[in-house]
Amino acid sequence: MSNTSKRAIVLPTSEEDAAITAAAKADPDAQPLTDAQLAAMVPMRSLRGRPKSENRKLLLSVRYSPEVVEYFKSTGEGWQARMDGVLRDYVAQHSR
Repeated sequence: MSNTSKRAIVLPTSEEDAAITAAAKADPDAQPLTDAQLAAMVPMRSLRGRPKSENRKLLLSVRYSPEVVEYFKSTGEGWQARMDGVLRDYVAQHSR
């Protein structure tokens, strides 16, 4: 004898299922998706997080002199991006 308190799942009969389906199809706010809408769907995991950049950056550990870091940090929010910009300019000027 089982000692569970779970209630049994009662599935609708075919007539009840047909009535439920008909009511859902008659609801103007709950219309089935079109083939174009279904084709345009993407998994939720691909929408999470920040958008993927075309110019992907590499994560690495680098040591800079305290003066350099202090200077860039003193320029405020976005200092790492500015530091990257300065280094990009340097590379562009010296790789000709």
